[in-house]
Amino acid sequence: MKKITIAIDGHSSCGKSTMAKELARRLGYIYVDTGAMYRSVTLYALRHGLIADDGAVDAGALEREMPNIHVTFTLNEETGKPEACLNGENVEKEIRSLEVSSHVSPVAALPFVRTAMVAQQQLMGQGGGVVMDGRDIGTVVFPDAELKVFVTASAEVRAQRRYDELKEKGMPADFADILKNVQERDYIDSHREVSPLRQADDAILLDNSHMTIPEQNEWLMQRVRERLA
Repeated sequence: MKKITIAIDGHSSCGKSTMAKELARRLGYIYVDTGAMYRSVTLYALRHGLIADDGAVDAGALEREMPNIHVTFTLNEETGKPEACLNGENVEKEIRSLEVSSHVSPVAALPFVRTAMVAQQQLMGQGGGVVMDGRDIGTVVFPDAELKVFVTASAEVRAQRRYDELKEKGMPADFADILKNVQERDYIDSHREVSPLRQADDAILLDNSHMTIPEQNEWLMQRVRERLA
């Protein structure tokens, strides 16, 4: 059976990664979490003192460091899910912190960062049989993807999901701070000059504000069946 390329874009904290991982598992496809890639670059910048206390990014220094930043994924044998590695180090937990979340949008908006990550993403997705989620997969990374889905949900619902996720992991969380972060990321992602977040003309809209995970998984599988048919 022919393997297709599936692009899942949308707002932050919509559960794109969760649904993309499950879809890839069910189809036997490769999954690439592009958001984790930008989070990994942000973590690198934080670790190397390239982000000031006021949030300003030392773009010149970061651009010089980009050849030294390589993001890959390794499969967690216990969970069966891929986890992000920064230069060979598993950083899956570190990149989900609120500190990284608070700085990722400005880093991801830098043109040289997007150019480098898009090149790595396109290499990973050559030949089809891939599910990739992010902000610009259907518009920039894989504009010819056979199936494009754009996911959204209310900011309050997304903040609650993020809050619950952090609490479940035993990490500090404040709902008001998370809601503010979600709203700020929406604005930055939608207004950046390079590859702004937008729904591709041929993408199917999925508002999962009031859907359960099984419901959205089945919705996605139905869209895949339609494309394969």
